[in-house]
Amino acid sequence: MTERLYYTDPYARAFDAAVLSMTTIEGRPTARLDRTAFYPTSGGQPFDTGSLNGVRVLQVEEDEAGDVLHVLERALEPGPAHGEIEWDRRFDHMQQHTGQHVLSAAFDRGCRAPTVSFHLGAERSTIDLSREPSAAEIAAAEETANRVVWENRPVSIRFASAEEATRIALRKESRRGGELRLIEVEGFDRSACGGTHVARTGEIGIIAVAGWERFKGGLRVEFVCGRRALTTFRSLRDVVSAGARALTVHPSALPGSVERLQADAKEHARTIKRLQERLAVHEAESLAASATAVGSVRLVVAALDGWDAAGLKTIGSAISARPGHAAVLLGSSSCGAPLVVARAADLTFDAAALLRALVERFGGKGGGRADLAQGGGVNASREDLKLFVKHELRRVW
Repeated sequence: MTERLYYTDPYARAFDAAVLSMTTIEGRPTARLDRTAFYPTSGGQPFDTGSLNGVRVLQVEEDEAGDVLHVLERALEPGPAHGEIEWDRRFDHMQQHTGQHVLSAAFDRGCRAPTVSFHLGAERSTIDLSREPSAAEIAAAEETANRVVWENRPVSIRFASAEEATRIALRKESRRGGELRLIEVEGFDRSACGGTHVARTGEIGIIAVAGWERFKGGLRVEFVCGRRALTTFRSLRDVVSAGARALTVHPSALPGSVERLQADAKEHARTIKRLQERLAVHEAESLAASATAVGSVRLVVAALDGWDAAGLKTIGSAISARPGHAAVLLGSSSCGAPLVVARAADLTFDAAALLRALVERFGGKGGGRADLAQGGGVNASREDLKLFVKHELRRVW
């Protein structure tokens, strides 16, 4: 079984070992060493990256026998190996994982919300709580966790048998047998964990709750620590500053300004709708006056720029309110135009059937009733549309 150097020294950035054997995982060369400082994917924490004898380590996994397998960019010869850990990635994981211990303990102590699971993501991490704390309880847990960070408490590593662990007050009972590795935040938390952690809580820097959502009867809390918290702050700062500049307001006035813009936009949309409805009546009158006779049908086929599906429907309904009139109206869109087919109550052809024939010929989709149907995604010119509609009406008439 591989000796895991990070168990006792997570700060080891380089180490010497021996390549015992080479195999493959999904066609990629994989090395098994007698000892390693590389952390394999486990317990919600991702693997380390770095190099072995200058060859890039792409992934690190643990096999069923407990050996650590290093997936490499290319194969190595068995023999001596010098490994180097990508320190920025490792230290980031140490900050996040230790921060998780502190935050989980704060939730457990402050509002009896135990952590069910933990995931360390590439940008943000999450803990899943067994129940839903209130916003005030979340803020209190965040405050408690950061107090522990700023007190710069020692974080120690010790080993104990499973039997001994049952007599120790662990935050969460371990289901593993054999020897357990315990991580203790002095006077605040003690947990069984195989991950990498900082030596003092001050190295976490800060623990910031970035958001939360209901999840499987509990709450999923998203958080960032250390450098990630700084990166998140910078991103939020830049977004808020850009928004404030665009609206020429102080950042503190941004929420109110956005609400006013939303209210104005809704009012403008209502105004545009009213004006479109009025304009649609005049547009319908003009189009109906130029209708073409196809048998006993007074047919309007038109491509109307600037009209959306709702506007086309209003125009089509106004035209088809006239006895004997029918309308096929095409709107404008960069990704396929809206289409409306409407016919008067005294006509008998099926508007929905005509629409289906149109979308089968020109693309798109849609449906509707016998007197009014609409669709979208149509790609046709006015002339092609007109010829096809006339042909279909003459065929079914």
